[in-house]
Amino acid sequence: MLTATAQQNQQTPRNPQQLDRKFQAASADYDAGRFADATGKLEELLREVPQSFEVQELLGMAYSAESQDAKANEHLERAVRLKPDLAAARTNLAANLARLGKSERAEAEFKAALRLEPHSFDANHNLGEFYVQLGKISEAVPFLERAQKIRPSAYDNGYDLSLAYAEIGKIPEARQSVQDLLKQKDTAELHNLLGQIEEKDKNYVVAATEFETAAHKDPSESNLFDWGSELLMHRTLEPAIEVFRQSAERYPNSVRIAIGLGIALYSRGNYDDAVKSLLRAADLSPSDPRCYFFLSKAYDSTPNHADEVIQRFSRFSELQPGNARALYYYAMSLWKGKRAQDAGLDLHQIESLLQKAVAVDPKFSDAYLQLGNLYSDQTRYAASIPEYVKALENNPDLADAHYRLGQAYVHTGQKDKAQEQFQVYQQLRAQHLADLDKQIADIRQFVYSEKEETSAKP
Repeated sequence: MLTATAQQNQQTPRNPQQLDRKFQAASADYDAGRFADATGKLEELLREVPQSFEVQELLGMAYSAESQDAKANEHLERAVRLKPDLAAARTNLAANLARLGKSERAEAEFKAALRLEPHSFDANHNLGEFYVQLGKISEAVPFLERAQKIRPSAYDNGYDLSLAYAEIGKIPEARQSVQDLLKQKDTAELHNLLGQIEEKDKNYVVAATEFETAAHKDPSESNLFDWGSELLMHRTLEPAIEVFRQSAERYPNSVRIAIGLGIALYSRGNYDDAVKSLLRAADLSPSDPRCYFFLSKAYDSTPNHADEVIQRFSRFSELQPGNARALYYYAMSLWKGKRAQDAGLDLHQIESLLQKAVAVDPKFSDAYLQLGNLYSDQTRYAASIPEYVKALENNPDLADAHYRLGQAYVHTGQKDKAQEQFQVYQQLRAQHLADLDKQIADIRQFVYSEKEETSAKP
């Protein structure tokens, strides 16, 4: 009790019962979430009992609840000095230090709490979670394992342990851990995690089934995206389209679902509908570069929607004038949307945009290639050659650049050089990845980057 603490720390305590009533009132405010009221009462009380562990600890906790971590730390440190052998005090201080970004000191306090209570679930779990937050997954696992042995029914610890196993490649352990948890609690997030584990183990059919189960149990935007993207990555296109289409109806403002639907439709060869879905994604998130990458791919395969596509790429280039790809996409959309016979075609504008793109990113091989193509189409073959050479300096495996450079050499009378380029072109075509493989790689990059981005969010 506070009165006992006051008596210990003051030779002539001032009305212990009254002090205790003040502390209980502050505690009631804290428990009710009235943190400002609690800190006011506790600051007043602290002037009378500055050596009270209870007051210092609760005041630190109240300031922490108000996100005043610097103030909280002062009192939590005093509480630890007053009771250095209390694991809970060490843990509270450690958590506050972690929020302040003082990782080394936080780690020392978490370890001190564990030394005081080595068989405590909380002490092991907290240190494991601390390492997880730091991204030190391998270091987290032993402590999460010990916590799980102490309390096998601990769902949150078990989930994090399963996820940690998967992160460090201990797939059998991850699978078994999730299956053990499913016996206790059959949840959507466990089925989703099991889907991720099976995907890592290349059990794609099983993974898709788990993602589907998760989506049926909880049709959240995230679960539906995971199910649709799993089908998409493994070319189960009709079901993927259906999942994304229904998901888009349920979550019309989801950018990644609109992109997923666009990619699925494009992969199926339904280019017009793909462009429509990707245009919607562009309007939902005008600065999302992944949307424009796939919009440019889909637009390459259909002459329709030119004005709408050009408008979106124009807006993207205005929003991100320092983005080389934004400038490149806008140039290419203009070039495709306004044919050579179109009086509105401004080749100088296209040339300027491509030149700006390579100025922003001097290693942008595709932009150099298209500059070369632009000059070649105008029979400016001598001007095209340096652009093709720069494209190949940055990407020697660019088969089209070798072929177009060979053609330019033919037109400028350099037949030996042309023959060399044609030979390289033939070799690259023979060993080059199939278009389908490249398409799948692009899809995987989008899906994985989206999942990484989502998991990184608090």
